[in-house]
Amino acid sequence: MVDTDGVSSPDDLAVRLDAAGYLADEGLATAAFLALRMGRPLFVEGEAGVGKTSLAQALATVLDAPLIRLQCYEGVDAAQALYDWDFPRQLLHLRAAEAAGVTDVDRLEHELYDRRFLLARPLLRALETSPSVLLVDEVDRADDEFEAFLLEVLSDFTISIPEIGTIRAPTPPVVVVTSNRTREVHDALKRRCLYHWLAHPTFEREVAVIRRRLPGVGERLAGDVARAVQRLRGADLLKPPGLAESIDWVAALAELGATELDPELASRTLGAVLKYQEDTERVLGEVIELVGRP
Repeated sequence: MVDTDGVSSPDDLAVRLDAAGYLADEGLATAAFLALRMGRPLFVEGEAGVGKTSLAQALATVLDAPLIRLQCYEGVDAAQALYDWDFPRQLLHLRAAEAAGVTDVDRLEHELYDRRFLLARPLLRALETSPSVLLVDEVDRADDEFEAFLLEVLSDFTISIPEIGTIRAPTPPVVVVTSNRTREVHDALKRRCLYHWLAHPTFEREVAVIRRRLPGVGERLAGDVARAVQRLRGADLLKPPGLAESIDWVAALAELGATELDPELASRTLGAVLKYQEDTERVLGEVIELVGRP
């Protein structure tokens, strides 16, 4: 694994993540610390916008390792995640060889499937980059077959390329797997990982994160927005806002010169925090209650 000897405890990791701009609570810091020390992937599940991807980015900063991201989506397959051959370059090489009068078929075939023509996708790059942090983002968007393939790779960090041979990671990457829980991920993959559910932050933590990400913003504005977003999450919305939307809303208000949130400003800037017209229409009728202070 990546050298984690300098990270002595969950509290120590929390401090290091804090220095990297990520505020982790005790539960998340403990889960991440154990994943590092035990050499296990960390499976982080939660609603969109709660900071799952940012965690992997912060870990890469803490460990001084490159972040390699595999973005999952419907239809992603092994070739797109692992490797592919650079067919245009292979064709150019073949034509150049023919122009040079090379007729040795075996030699040509061997040259065409040389390592220089191999395009390393995220999984292969993570295996070959030591140290590294591999982020498998939104695995719930992939299908069952890709899950099974991913489980095989994460089990031994080894892949076999028929034309080249077996490639094994000299130092397995730190792995963070995220899911928005749009569907249930199979138990086999979860068993391979340490699991942590990342919930929306408390009001106090949300204010702290906003001010960390936007240091020029005053506590009044950060508190007003955090309070309003907490109320929005309690409403029956199609897409409750996450922490990312809170930060976007504060940034938008700051660009308008706001130092606090009032009903008029809230109405004009809801597009920064709500992403469905139905949600916006519902909230507009309650905007005064939304921005009211206790």
